[in-house]
Amino acid sequence: MKKIFLLLFILGLQATAQVSWQGGTIPNANASATLLFDKTGTNLASYTGTIYAHTGVTLNGNSWQNVLGQWGSNSQPALTLVSGNIYKLVLSPTIENFYGVTTGTITKINIVFRNEAGNAQTSDLTLDVGAFQTSLSQPAENSTTMLTSGQNFNIAASNTNGNATYTLKINGVSQSPVSTSSFSYNDNNITTNKNYVLEIVQGTTTFTKKFSVLIVPTTNTAAIPTGLEDGINYHNTDATKATLVLNAPGKDFVYVAGSFNNWQPDNNYAMIKDPTSGKFWLEINNLTSGQNYTYQYWVADQTPTNGSPALVKTADPFSTLVLSPFDDAGIPATTYPNMPPYPTGQEREVTFLKTGQTPYNWSAATTNFVKPSKDNLVVYEVLIRDFDASRNIQSLIDKIDYFKNLKINAIELMPIMEFEGNESWGYNTAYHLALDKFYGTKAKMQEFIDLCHQNGIAVILDVALNHAFGRNPMVRMWMKDADGDGWGDPASDNPYFNEYAKHSYSVGSDFNHAATVTQYYTKRVVKHWIEEFKIDGFRWDLTKGFTQECAAGDDSCTNGYREDRVAILKNYADYSWSLDPNHYVIFEHLGADNEEQQWANYRLNETPSKGVMMWGELTYPYTQLAQGVSTGADISRMGANAHGFSGKRLLGYPESHDKERLMYSAINYGNANGTSPVFGNLNNALFRMSAIGATSLLIPGPKMIWHFAELGMNNSIYTCTDGTVNTESDTASGDCKLSTKPQPQWANNWTSVSQRSKIYTDWAKMIDLKKTNPVFNGNYTISPDGNNIRQRIYVFDDALPSSQLKNVVILANFSVAAQNVIPDFPYTGTWVNLMDNTTINVTNTATAINIESGGFRIFGNQSATLSTHDSLLQDVALLPNPTQNQFSLNKAITKMDIYALTGQLIKHFEGPFNTQSVFNIQDMTAGIYLVKIWDNNQNHQTLKLIKE
Repeated sequence: MKKIFLLLFILGLQATAQVSWQGGTIPNANASATLLFDKTGTNLASYTGTIYAHTGVTLNGNSWQNVLGQWGSNSQPALTLVSGNIYKLVLSPTIENFYGVTTGTITKINIVFRNEAGNAQTSDLTLDVGAFQTSLSQPAENSTTMLTSGQNFNIAASNTNGNATYTLKINGVSQSPVSTSSFSYNDNNITTNKNYVLEIVQGTTTFTKKFSVLIVPTTNTAAIPTGLEDGINYHNTDATKATLVLNAPGKDFVYVAGSFNNWQPDNNYAMIKDPTSGKFWLEINNLTSGQNYTYQYWVADQTPTNGSPALVKTADPFSTLVLSPFDDAGIPATTYPNMPPYPTGQEREVTFLKTGQTPYNWSAATTNFVKPSKDNLVVYEVLIRDFDASRNIQSLIDKIDYFKNLKINAIELMPIMEFEGNESWGYNTAYHLALDKFYGTKAKMQEFIDLCHQNGIAVILDVALNHAFGRNPMVRMWMKDADGDGWGDPASDNPYFNEYAKHSYSVGSDFNHAATVTQYYTKRVVKHWIEEFKIDGFRWDLTKGFTQECAAGDDSCTNGYREDRVAILKNYADYSWSLDPNHYVIFEHLGADNEEQQWANYRLNETPSKGVMMWGELTYPYTQLAQGVSTGADISRMGANAHGFSGKRLLGYPESHDKERLMYSAINYGNANGTSPVFGNLNNALFRMSAIGATSLLIPGPKMIWHFAELGMNNSIYTCTDGTVNTESDTASGDCKLSTKPQPQWANNWTSVSQRSKIYTDWAKMIDLKKTNPVFNGNYTISPDGNNIRQRIYVFDDALPSSQLKNVVILANFSVAAQNVIPDFPYTGTWVNLMDNTTINVTNTATAINIESGGFRIFGNQSATLSTHDSLLQDVALLPNPTQNQFSLNKAITKMDIYALTGQLIKHFEGPFNTQSVFNIQDMTAGIYLVKIWDNNQNHQTLKLIKE
C-alpha cells in the first residue's frame, strides 16, 4: 500500500489556548486592542512574578519585525494580572503605534511571554490582525508532504472579507491567477521534488503560503569510504570531486541540493547511507577546480517526533564558510571583497564549497612560533566589533604597533565563529568551524595571526561550545517547530542537544557533552582552528554548562562540584594538548576552588607543563579601590595561591567584557571626599589606573587586560551606539550592554592625552618588567598596610642571586588623600624605583613612605632587565608642517608610513630618501596624521603631520 507522510503544523491550537484578543474579534492594525494571556499549562504556570512580553509583528509577510526591546531586558512590555492565571497587555493608542510601524501591513502579532529572569518562557505565539485573513486547509502551511513517485497532490485554501486573487507557483513557475474566496488545485502524477508558493492578495495585503512535496528516493546503502570526516572532504589528487558526509541519526533520507544541480536534486543526489555508522555520504563529481559552489542538505524524517518537521533544509554543520540570506547584505565590501553571492531563490544558510583552494603560506615566525610561558602571559581581550570603527580584522592588523608597544604577549579575541547577525559579542554562535564574514576573510584572519606571531604575540580564541543558537543545523535537524516557521528548540530525540538545559546559566540550546556525537563535533572545532589558523589557545566560555547532572533552575547543583563536568573538560584539554602540547587551555568557570583545582593542577608536572588557566574575576575589589573605598577591596585572589592551585594557573583580571568599567564606576560612584576626590573627577580617576596595573599585572601568574583599560576607558558597559547610557534598570526600552560602542579612544586621539597615555606607558613598562625578569615567575604575598586602601605586594624568588632582581615591593595608595605607607622592606640597603630607576637608601624597613592619592611605587633590590628597544631617530622634523601638498625631512631615511589617527595606513614610501626628497600628499584629505620613519640602522621616530 502506498503511504503519504504529512507534516502537520497545527497553527493556532496552542496559541488560541494561551493568547487571544479580548472580546473575541480580530482588530485592525489602526485600532487599539487588548490581548489576553492564560498561563495555564505553560512554563510560566507556577510563576508568580511579573510576566514580560518579547513581541514583534508580521509585517509584509515577514515575522518578528519591529521587536520591542532586547530579550531579557525588563524594559520590555510588562503584562497586568486580570485574575487567576489570566493576564492582559494593552496595545495602544493603535497596534501600529505600539510597535512603531509607519509603513507596511501588519497581519500578525508575534509574541513570547517570559519571566523576569528570562530563563522561563512560552513557545512562540501568534495572533491575527486585520479583517482579511487566509487559511491553508490542505496541506498544512510550511509542511512537506512525502510521496512516492507518481502520486497526486491536492491543495485547498480560503479567505475572509470577499474574493481575493490566488496565484500558485510551482518550482518558481506561476499558474494562472484565480479570483475567489475558496481555492483548490490538483497536481497529478508527481515524479520530482516540488516547492509551492501560494500568494493570496486582497488590496494592498498579501499572504504567502509555502509548502513542498518530496519524493521518497530509492534506498541506497553502501559502506562509507575510509578516512572520511563529517562535512566536506576534498580530494588532494582530484579537484573535480568532493565527498560530503552528514551524521543524522534517526533520519530516513537526505538529498543534497546545490548550485551543481540547480537546487533541484533528484535520485542521483540522494545520499548513500552507511549501514554500520548510519552516516549519510555522497560524492559530488564533475566539479571545476577553483569554481565557487554552494549546497544544502534536505534532511527528511518520515515519522518525526510530535511537533518536529518532516523536512529541514540546512547548511552543513561542519561548514567552514556559510552564506546567509539574513546577514550578508550588511557586510561591507571593504571587509569582505568579492564575497560569494547568496544563491537566489533559496532559504536559510548554505555551505560554500570550492576545490583546488591554495593553502595560506605561513611565515617561519608561525611555523616556528614559541608560545610565551603561561606563567607570565599578559592577555589583551578584544572585541573586534568595538575595537575600531572599521570593525574588522584589518583594523587589528593596522594597530599591531599599538599592541607591540603595550608589550602584551597574547591577544584573546571574543568569539569570531559564525554567529547570528553581524554586530554581536559573538556568543550566539551557529557554525563553530566558520569565521564570521563580518570580520573579514579566512586569509585576512590568517594574516593577522601570522603578523602577531612575527611580533611575539600569541592568539587565543574565545569559543562558546556549551551552547549554540537556533540557526545551528544540529538544533534545526531535531527541533520542536510547532508553528512551522523553520526555527525551534531541541526536540527530545536531538542527539547533540538537551531538550531542556542541564544547568542554571543556559542561553541558546544546551549541548549534551556526554553524547559521543557532541564530543566529536567539539574536537573537530578544536582541530580545525589549531590546524587551519594556527591558533595558540582557547578560552572556553561558561564551562559550568558542561554538565548533565543539574536542572535548568538549580543554582546549587550547577555551582557545586560536578564529577561529570570535571571529566568532560579534562577530555577536551587532553585532546587539545594531543594536537599541540603547548596549547593554552583557559576555562571561564568562576566556580568553587575544589573543582577548579582539578583542572588548574591537571598534568601540571609534565614537560611541557600543562594545567588549565582559570579565569579569575576581581572586578568588585578593584572597582572599590578605583573608587577610593577600602570595604570589599581584598585583592588576595588575584593570584593562584588563594585558590589552592599548585601552579600559576589563575588568569586574573580587574576588567573584562562582561563587567562595568572601573573608570565609569569611579567617576559616577566614587569617593567624593578628601583632597583628591574621585567622584565626578575624570583626571583623579585616571591617575589611579597606573596603581591598578601595578597591583594586578605584577602579581605572578597570567593576567588579562580588557581592551582600552590601558587608556582609562570610562564609557559604561551600558553605553549605547549614540554615546548615551541605558542600563538594565533604566526606564528606556532595551539596555545597551550588548550594543555596538562608539570609538572615543581613536576619535579623540586618547594616545595624545597625557593622563591617558601615562596609563598606557606605565602599564607597558610593568608588563615588560613581568616578562623579562625571572622574579615575577617566583612567589608573592599580598599584605595590605592596615586596610585595603594601602596595598602592599611582595614578589620574590629566594633562589635567585642577590646580584639579580629577586625582591620587589609594590606599594599603592588608593585613598582620596596622600597616605604614609609602611613598606616593610625585606631588608635594608639601596632599593631601586623600577619605574624611573631612582634609588632610596633604606635604613629602617618600617620607615613610612608618603604616597600621593592614587599613586604607587615599585621598588626592587636591583635594577630591572627590560626588553631591547629600537633606538629612536633623534632631531628629525617635517618641513613645512602644517602643509597643503608636500613636505620634506631634515634627515635621510629609508622608508616612511603615514597613518590616520584611527591607525589606518594611508601612504607608504620606500626609499632611500635624502633631505632633498619631496613627499607628495596632495591627494590626502585635510586633517592630522602620524608619520612613522626609519633610517638605514632601523632607528625610527613617529611625528605628527597637519595636512591643511
